[in-house]
This record gives sequence, structure tokens and C-alpha cells, in this order.
Amino acid sequence: MAEVVVVGAGVGGLACAARLAAGGHRVTVLERSTVVGGKLGRREVVRPEGTYRFDTGPSLLTLPQVFDELFGAIGGAPPAMVPLNPVVRHVFPDGAVLDSCADPVEFTDRIAAALGPDAAADWQRLWRQAGRAWDASWRDVLRRPVDSPAALAGLAWRLGDLTAVAPGMTLRGLGRRRLRDPRLRMLLDRYATYTGADPRRAPAALAAVPYAELSFGGWYLPGGLATLADALLERFVALGVSVRTGEAVTRIETAGGRVSGVRVGGAVLPADVVVSNVDALTLYRDLLPTPRRLAGLADRSLAGFVLLLGVEGRTPGLAHHTVFFPRDYDAEFDAVFGGRPAPDPTVFVTVADDPAVRPEGHEAWFVLVNTPRHGVGGGAVDWNRPGLASAYADRVLSVLAARGVDVRDRVRFREVLTPAWLEGTAGAPGGAIYGTAGGLLRPPNRGPVRGLFLVGGSTHPGGGLPMVALSAGIVAGQIGPA
Repeated sequence: MAEVVVVGAGVGGLACAARLAAGGHRVTVLERSTVVGGKLGRREVVRPEGTYRFDTGPSLLTLPQVFDELFGAIGGAPPAMVPLNPVVRHVFPDGAVLDSCADPVEFTDRIAAALGPDAAADWQRLWRQAGRAWDASWRDVLRRPVDSPAALAGLAWRLGDLTAVAPGMTLRGLGRRRLRDPRLRMLLDRYATYTGADPRRAPAALAAVPYAELSFGGWYLPGGLATLADALLERFVALGVSVRTGEAVTRIETAGGRVSGVRVGGAVLPADVVVSNVDALTLYRDLLPTPRRLAGLADRSLAGFVLLLGVEGRTPGLAHHTVFFPRDYDAEFDAVFGGRPAPDPTVFVTVADDPAVRPEGHEAWFVLVNTPRHGVGGGAVDWNRPGLASAYADRVLSVLAARGVDVRDRVRFREVLTPAWLEGTAGAPGGAIYGTAGGLLRPPNRGPVRGLFLVGGSTHPGGGLPMVALSAGIVAGQIGPA
């Protein structure tokens, strides 16, 4: 039995702690915030018309089999999951609307109806390639350690797999090669943002992301996705995990080339194993200074600007998730990765048809826009600058109005969450949504000293709820049972 300390109680840290405790280890989780969940946050707002409840992080769960396996390993059942159809409603600049779904045949028919038979035929060809990329990724990458680019290149992929992942090609290049309709290219480009990346630089292998979403579906948890953290916390009681909130780790201590504990306040908590669920940038900059591991972590990932809205009445034309695309997607990427809020951004709107999260006769809106990270200097924006957040919130609502959804006279409550807010509440450097590494290849799960492991969205295999849950499985496997 090892003494394990998990630093950070995001979903990756919670899942890893539960797996290790189920394997017989003695586990303590330290979380600097007063609540667990990390970026899987929630907000409750009480108003005269009733109570609004918002997920302030992920609003869509994919790959439900990952969570079935997780709860099978730690005991208990995962929270109830409700399938979404459409998974996402896409509203294009010309007014065309395309609803995605988890049935490939039905989705192809929807493409034909919305965009024409040539677009549908192109998507079918891309879909076959994306399926091969997914199979190779699932078999060889997502559930095993990948410690370096050389290790990734050295995997025993077959020739057909290499053709599918198209090494050296970008996701944008793949779209241009396979898809004639610019709207389908726009849809494909969006999936690069799932990893915090620019589609013009992101690898073509990310075509596996839409394949996974549209093969296994998108799911909602009644009451909000933050109930996933609640379910994990419930398992901690039975497994004997100690959770200490409001305790910030300031340093990881080492001796003889291996971890010896963590410093909390003025004391050291001994540990045989330390699992870091903080961002890799924070780990290697502050907790265990390792300059050579900082390269490429700071400036490569998207941040998010969020509006939480209480809206009176019901809004026609919206699905659970609706994406409103801009006329010029490249102009948006140029702005965001150039350190400027985009004047005409893609707008993501989530409106759950769930009585548990809204007053009767009202809607709880989560509105997300991709933005530059918070900070000072190249590629960043100081989101604490007076007046900036409010002015940009007004701009986002004006963009929605121009795209046919004007709710400005029905907003009864508005709260703005900037990248600076996410940095302060979840410890995400710059407010990076998917971890500072961005893209496909993340820092390895095994740290530079013995007994140190990394879990969560900033490490392999990447950001998003299923990926951080998979990282927990990888780390637990590396540590092994007691």
C-alpha cells in the first residue's frame, strides 16, 4: 500500500484517486478551492422568478463507455445520461441549418437535405477515413502512455492507419482535400477547437474527434454535468479517500530523485506517490520547477469567454447545443491566436430543457466564445481591464441578434465569466479551457522524478471529460495496485 497524494480535485484527479483507492492505496486529495470538480464547475443564481443552475465548464458528455468502465472499476453506477438528438445544431452564415446525430446514415441524409447530395457523398468518404483514424487512436494512443513524439511515431500502426491519420497534413488541409462544401469544412474545423487548437495547424488525425462524438453520441446529465463530480465524491466515502479542500499545495518535495511529499502551508505531507491534477504549466513552473518541460506550454491553447443568462420565455430554433458560425472563420482564428477578441466570433449556445436548472417559463443559457488567453504580452488579453468584459458581452449578444437570435430584451440575469475568472477559480493558466499544451501531443503522464504522475486535460491524452477520465486510467495503471 502506497501513500498517495493527489494535487487537485478536477475530474481527472477525482477519477484517479478513486481508482487508486479501489486498488488498495491510501489516498489523500488536496484541493485549493473550497469545492471539487475543477473546470467542471457550477453556478446557482437565485432570482425573484426562481433559481437558475449553470454548468460553468463542459456542457456535453461524449464516449459514455469511458464512464461506464470507470464506475465499474471503482464500484457504483455512473450518473444517469440522456442522449441528445441533435448532438449539435449548426447554423451557417447563409442560414442553412444542419443537425448532427449519432446515426451515421441519418446524419448523411441530413447533410444531403441541408447542403446537397455532393456534400453528403464527400462526408461519407471523410467519415470512412475518420473512422480508421479513430480506430488507430483508440487502439494505440488514447488508453496507453505516450511519453514523446518518438514514442507516438514508433507505434505499430498499419499502413492503412497511417493513411487515415495523414501525418504531416493539417485538419484544414484534410477538409480542403475531402470536402467541397465550405460549410462542411467549417464544421470540421470546429473540432480543432475541442483541443484548444487552430485547425490550420492542428493535425489531420483530429478527424477522429467528430467520429467519436457522432458515433457514440452526445449526452446530458439531468441536473447538469457537475453531477458527475458529485457521483465521484460519493464513491470516495465508501473507498476511504480523504478529501481536503481549501488547501493549496505550494511545492512538490523530492529526495534522492523521487517524490517525498508535498508542501501545504508550512508543513510537508509525506507521500510515496504524487499525482498532479494541476495544469502542466503550473506544475513545472511553480510546484516542481523544470524549465526544459515548460517549452511550448504557455501560448498554444484557446481560452473561453462565457455569458450566463437568465432568459424570460422560450426561444424557438435552439437545440440543446447550437453553434452559430461567422462569415469569416479565418478572421476569427487570426484574431484569437493573435491576441485580440474576435469581433465576429463563433457563438456556442447551450440551453438545457431541464426543469431542474431553470425557473418555470424561463431558460438558463450558457454562451461560449473562444478567445485569447488572459495575460499581458503577445497573444494575450488583459481581461481584467475595466469595461472590457462588459463591452465584449454586449458585442456577443449583438452578434447573436444579427444571426437571428435577439434575446436582449428578455435577459433577466447576466453574469460574465472571463478567462481571468477561470484562471482564478480553476487554476487554469491564462484561462486555457483544454490545458495549456493544446493540440494532439500533450506532456507525458509520468513526471521527471520517480513517483510523480500527471493527470488531467493538460497531459496525455488531452482535454475534455472522456480524455481526462482516460488519463486517470493510464496513471492508475502505471502506479499499479497495492
